[in-house]
Amino acid sequence: MNFSAGLTTVDRREDNARVGIRVSIAIGDDRASSATTCFVLDRYRPMIIEPVFFTAGAALVLITLRDVFDTVVVPGQGRATLKIARRIVFATLPLWRRRASAGGVSTTFAPFTLVSSFVIWMLLLTLGFGAMTYALADAFRPAVPSLPQAIYVAGSALVTIGLSEIDAMGAARWVIMSAGFCGVAVMTLAVTYLLGVQNSIAERDAGIFKLKTSAGEPPSAIGLLERYAKLDARGDIPRILRDGRDWCAKVLQSHASHPTLIYFRSSGTQSGWPAALGAMLDLTLVIEFLLDVPEWRGPAALFRQEGTQLAETLGAVIGLTPLDRTPSHEEIQTLISRLRNAGYRVRKHAQLADFAKERSRLAGCVAAAAAHLGAREAPLLP
Repeated sequence: MNFSAGLTTVDRREDNARVGIRVSIAIGDDRASSATTCFVLDRYRPMIIEPVFFTAGAALVLITLRDVFDTVVVPGQGRATLKIARRIVFATLPLWRRRASAGGVSTTFAPFTLVSSFVIWMLLLTLGFGAMTYALADAFRPAVPSLPQAIYVAGSALVTIGLSEIDAMGAARWVIMSAGFCGVAVMTLAVTYLLGVQNSIAERDAGIFKLKTSAGEPPSAIGLLERYAKLDARGDIPRILRDGRDWCAKVLQSHASHPTLIYFRSSGTQSGWPAALGAMLDLTLVIEFLLDVPEWRGPAALFRQEGTQLAETLGAVIGLTPLDRTPSHEEIQTLISRLRNAGYRVRKHAQLADFAKERSRLAGCVAAAAAHLGAREAPLLP
């Protein structure tokens, strides 16, 4: 017993002596310094480095997956942890505005944001699983020699390329399997999300194109009323308001849940969703405060409520401040004159002050969105 204890003490002294010799040599020789560093890392790796790398990698993977899930799957723009897509928008939007004409947003900006989000998510997952792989380097055959090699091994598993000549053993197998599963899941969500985006944009633009043919380019409330008066189709105005409510509900649900959709431009028209919404809101104000058509006021009031919610919600999502769009007295009088010329009954005591007040509030929100996107807004008098 004593003899064994003595040998153990001697062995420890020899180990300490070796460490002292390595440290002494490191003081005088730069190459020995590198060797000493490797020796210290190898000596304390199981106690400090491996747990730190594994914990940090697992935390990065979980946070990234949570951000993907909250952004793509869960409706709502405020739940995401990293908010990668939102940060890309605010970081790159000024650059894209400089490239586009008239300070607008390029048609490729929103697709770029979506693709960049998924690329960054995959890179973060690669780094996270790479750190976990490096922590379990000895569980591979042959052992993973460095952190860059560990990131390569994890990345190849994440994109389902495979490990080539490296085999995983023990806990490392679960890390590699988890990386492959997460890679397939994220890529599947990317394809599904892009298809959903296309469907939402198609539904939104369908309403914009319909309004373009009846209200002009850019659309306006007086243009729509004059057009339907010429066609002797004034009775279709309530139906337009009802269809507009359905359009507002769809746009609000999709664009508030996935704010990147706000930046998708409508192809084939210079006027996007802000102009369409502004024209329809002007139509409701004309019906409620200027025209003497009581049967239209109900549908107009309902649309104004939903349209106001759409304008204020999307404006709050992208942090906009309403602009001043108060109409002048001359503009309102010109509007009334055009309504009479088109054959509409105007109230004897039209609520001009209320019309101007509400128009300033609603058009200000929509005009701020149009200016932010570099799109045309709906004029009161085209």
